[in-house]
Amino acid sequence: MTPEEPAGGLLSDVPTRRGPARVRLDPPAGGSRSLLVLGHGAGGDVDAPDLEAVTAAVVPFGVTVARVTQPYRVAGRRAPAPAGHLDEAWVDVVRSLAPAGPLVLGGRSSGARVACRTAAELGAVGVVALAFPTHPPGKPERLRVDELPLDRPTLVVNGDRDPFGVPPVVGMVQLHVVPGADHSLKKAVEPVAGFVLSFLRANGWAT
Repeated sequence: MTPEEPAGGLLSDVPTRRGPARVRLDPPAGGSRSLLVLGHGAGGDVDAPDLEAVTAAVVPFGVTVARVTQPYRVAGRRAPAPAGHLDEAWVDVVRSLAPAGPLVLGGRSSGARVACRTAAELGAVGVVALAFPTHPPGKPERLRVDELPLDRPTLVVNGDRDPFGVPPVVGMVQLHVVPGADHSLKKAVEPVAGFVLSFLRANGWAT
């Protein structure tokens, strides 16, 4: 079977405690087996190459993908909001989507951190963390590993040249380190998308 490009891309604004967020919804042509909600990096957008590639890879296999633009980006700001504000807006958006099936949270960089921090509160069955920023560049002592969920399947994909580091395997983390890839994962979008699809399929969240 050859996957086709998602035909969706439905945009809508969603009110949150931190201002309006924006959701791009890409549903599969047939029935939906799960909902994958993805967040962007601190200064980026939901059209990042890895998020685009993941969406294109999983939608044909029964996964509805919702890509969430945080309120500060909708307002035109590049400087990220405080972590608590990001989490609040994200929780409001995900709850507004009211998934009928399994909910998988994910994102890249800052978005991956938000997904990890809110997974338990939102009842996510799994997490997809792309380019998880293990520590600030040049500050390996400031680890963020405690944000990774320990009690649910979590896929982490990082490049071995990522200045934000590569997290250790903890809890139920499945780690893939892509040789030659940096924090953007731009040169590794195909393997990244393949890892995500395999992860979803292995857990029964994709056909």
